[in-house]
Amino acid sequence: MNLTVNKSSGLNGEIVIPSDKSISHRSAMFLALTGGKAEINNFSTGADCISTLNIIKALGCEAEFISDKHLVVDSKNAFKKDLYRLDCGNSGTSMRLFSGILASRPETEAELYGDESLSKRPMRRIINPLELMGAKIKHKDFKSPLTIFGKELFPIDYKTPIASAQVKSCILLAGLNTYGETRVTEPYVSRDHTERMLKYLGADINVKGNTVSIKKSQPEPKNISVCGDISSAAFFMTAAAITPNSDVILRNVGLNQTRTGIIDILNQMGAEIEILDEKTECNEEVGDIRIRTSELKAVTIEGEIIPRLIDELPVIAVAATQASGTTVIKDAGDLRNKESDRIKCLVTELRKLGANIEETQDGFIIEGKSRLNGGCEVECYHDHRLAMSFYTAGLVCEKPVLINEFQWVDISFPEFLPLIESLS
Repeated sequence: MNLTVNKSSGLNGEIVIPSDKSISHRSAMFLALTGGKAEINNFSTGADCISTLNIIKALGCEAEFISDKHLVVDSKNAFKKDLYRLDCGNSGTSMRLFSGILASRPETEAELYGDESLSKRPMRRIINPLELMGAKIKHKDFKSPLTIFGKELFPIDYKTPIASAQVKSCILLAGLNTYGETRVTEPYVSRDHTERMLKYLGADINVKGNTVSIKKSQPEPKNISVCGDISSAAFFMTAAAITPNSDVILRNVGLNQTRTGIIDILNQMGAEIEILDEKTECNEEVGDIRIRTSELKAVTIEGEIIPRLIDELPVIAVAATQASGTTVIKDAGDLRNKESDRIKCLVTELRKLGANIEETQDGFIIEGKSRLNGGCEVECYHDHRLAMSFYTAGLVCEKPVLINEFQWVDISFPEFLPLIESLS
């Protein structure tokens, strides 16, 4: 589906942000490990999370929607077979986290595969630590498909070269079924939904600074409520901040401190943001966000905040085109390992719109404030976050922008288009 975006005269109103993708993935995966029955309220229906849901079904779980986004998972018959073939679709989270789960299950063999995009993404970062634990994994030059030959593993004390929630979670999930204490230390703290949810479900897991330790333990079946995805909210926050005459309230947004880098950076840029009605649900902070049209200024983004907003950096770059001064984004080289090379692809397409943006090895340099002309076609490179970032940019372009293959947004956020149109 090719989509045309026109300049907006203002975004106004309030919307409920759909389910957090990271938490939805983990809620289904972790309930599959409990051997019991529990409910998930507000489960994401994005394609990636449906891939995870289909995998737990293939592993023997019963999982049915009893109403819109309200899911019941019964895992009493999970992991009963010896051989599985599991389709991860486009979901790197599914492939990396299930690798940890399956590697520690003796006499279980599983092939994890995905689509063309996922097959190009690096898996060495999880294969190396799993092999240090004694795992046996067959791979194609450290890429998928991966064949996992489950066996008894032994604990490790592992220092990750980068802060990565997927790498950390993979190791912890292998450690959950391994005797002894497995420890993971990161250079900076990455998003911690795995630690929070495993703790909520009663696993023997502890956090001290940048180090997480876990011992063999059995999670308990408990009901889980999934908050709204701040990575999805980021597009509306940015759109409201840069589009004249805008005033938007976003309901039920996850405010986990390992994910709120987008709020911290927009605040530094001078955005008018208010946090309303903050509370805690299932060990996660949740609240509402109000954001209005703002005069933005340039910032430098680097170091330990990067893991807290890695997925939001493309749309932050869009915000930077409308900020006075020079914005520099560094230490974000992992953007090249996402669904696309997000550094190269973002720079290529934003330049078409008229942005003054330069590619660096590990980020961008953006000169603002730019007059974005539009009047062109842009490609999303099969990357959902780039597609939504270009839509956000299109709202302030002088001429219409055609985004090719916009349907890739459905990977994470099928509700995006009707929600943003409801604010116009």
